[in-house]
Order: sequence, then structure tokens, then C-alpha cells
Amino acid sequence: MSYEKVLANNRQARFRYFILDTIEAGIVLLGTEVKALRMGLCNLKDSYARCHEGGMWLYNCHIGAYPHGNRMNHEPMRPRKLLLHSKQILRLDRAVARGGATIVPLRIYAKDRHIKVELAVAKGKKHYDKRASLKEKDIKRETEAALRRR
Repeated sequence: MSYEKVLANNRQARFRYFILDTIEAGIVLLGTEVKALRMGLCNLKDSYARCHEGGMWLYNCHIGAYPHGNRMNHEPMRPRKLLLHSKQILRLDRAVARGGATIVPLRIYAKDRHIKVELAVAKGKKHYDKRASLKEKDIKRETEAALRRR
């Protein structure tokens, strides 16, 4: 039985992007970052991943300062290395190189004793796509409410 607890969600990602593929990756963190994550001090809103020097890195992921971290605290916006197999890095890099796609984190979660990141290869939505998504969401909510009333 595996334990899984979501520590941070990127709620805007599914609204802003079409999700083409997802993959699970480990992440290299400092001790105060792990403690801050477990307290919920994380924001994935504008973060993205990029292949750099043969490895995959997570940028713009804000992990707030741990309140009891004193002078040994971490830098909140530092780039963090993602742990992936070389074949997975190559596959993600090819998907981005094809054009129009980017790699965004969907969520950070604790799986057993490890912190994992769910990455998605995503393609940006246009304004009319976002409106269509909102319309579908409203229709679904209205039909569920009508079924509950019956």
C-alpha cells in the first residue's frame, strides 16, 4: 500500500494548457524545502521545466522559507534538479523541440517517503479554447445539479 499526499497543485495548468502527456519525476530538495513543502508553502503557478546541460530542471517554483530555518534557510525561487532517466529526458526534450509544447508541473506530492513532481507535456490554449472549457464546465455543473434535484 503506497501513501500519497498532494503538497501543491498547479490549478491553472489544466485551464491554460492542453495536457498531452504526463510523467512522474523525483526532485532534489534541501531539508528546509521539504519541511516547507509539508507545511504547504509552495506555489507552482508560473513554473516550468526545461532540459539544460543533459538534465531536467524546474524553474520558477516558489517554495517559501521555512519559518524555523534560521540562517540555513533555502532560496525560495532557485532552480531545482528533476530526477529522470535519460530516455525520459530525451523523450520530453523531443516533445518540446517539435514545437508549441512546454513542460509544466501539475502537482508536487509525497509518495511514501519521497517527494515527487507530476510533469506534463502541454500545449498552450488560445483564448477561445479557454472560453470553451469554461462553457463545458458550466454545462457539466448544471446537469449534475439538475440530476440531484430529480
